[in-house]
Amino acid sequence: MLDALTLDQMRVFVTVAEAGSFRAAAGRVARAQSAVSHAVANLESQLGVSLFDRSGHRPTLTPEGRSLLADAKAILLKVDTMRARARGLGDGVELGFAIALDPQFPLGPAAAALKELRETYPSVTVRVLAASLGEAVQALLERRCALAISGIDIPDPQIERRSLAYVSRVAVVAVDHPLAERAVAAEPIAAAELADHVQIVSEDPSRLTEGRDFDVLSPGTWRVGDNATKHALILAGIGWGNLPLWLVQRDLEEGRLIRLPAAEYGDRGESMHRAWLMHRTDEHLGPAARAFCDAMLRHVDLSSDQSYGGKRLHGVRRHDG
Repeated sequence: MLDALTLDQMRVFVTVAEAGSFRAAAGRVARAQSAVSHAVANLESQLGVSLFDRSGHRPTLTPEGRSLLADAKAILLKVDTMRARARGLGDGVELGFAIALDPQFPLGPAAAALKELRETYPSVTVRVLAASLGEAVQALLERRCALAISGIDIPDPQIERRSLAYVSRVAVVAVDHPLAERAVAAEPIAAAELADHVQIVSEDPSRLTEGRDFDVLSPGTWRVGDNATKHALILAGIGWGNLPLWLVQRDLEEGRLIRLPAAEYGDRGESMHRAWLMHRTDEHLGPAARAFCDAMLRHVDLSSDQSYGGKRLHGVRRHDG
């Protein structure tokens, strides 16, 4: 009878599939290997199918096992989400929480939301982690933060995402760089021409996007770990690169930097990147974290409404969700 199925059996089944062996799974769940094998055997008996082929050195999923693994994961995710919501019904204000913030996102709205949080919940401590590229998502998956703001599109069923804003990034170069004269013409610059010059790019600290390059056109690159270093090297005339418009707006207005109309990035070398506000589906957000989310959405809208006819403020456009 299917009524005899247990969540424990399904968790053990998923753990064996992910660990690759009954022995490794036993270590993860802190049980004897025989207990793990017994739980899987009982689940197979209840379902009437073999989940693993045990004829080889290591157990491998059968076709039925591969098909049912996705169902088991979905059931466990729903149960964990329900438990998190139930815990939240009786929880008080949390002592503190961490936020992973992609440095591409403008600091103005984030700081305004944090200030509002401080005024409403003065006893709550907040830790803000700088998390480039896939690092914000990875920090969330590893439970190193409760919230993440990231522009990397890595959908995951364990993560709830809300569209927050669109952030403008522009290709720029120092006014004394050889490309500056070419940029003044305002005609689109092909990737082949840009490839003759050093491009300053951000290095990826995350395993999720390790080895992937984003908006890299030049074979000759200098890699840096943060936007501040990238900004300084571009200002020094070492190379060209992409930076958030909000970060370089003053440099453009005061003539230290000039836009590069790179054809691949769009009009005047500008590209738009969506940013998401994210949290785990199986972790309850306390009152303070929820208040920050609400404040963040309000301040993004406020930033949009206060400049450029309600369209953008230093490269930020309102969210659409």
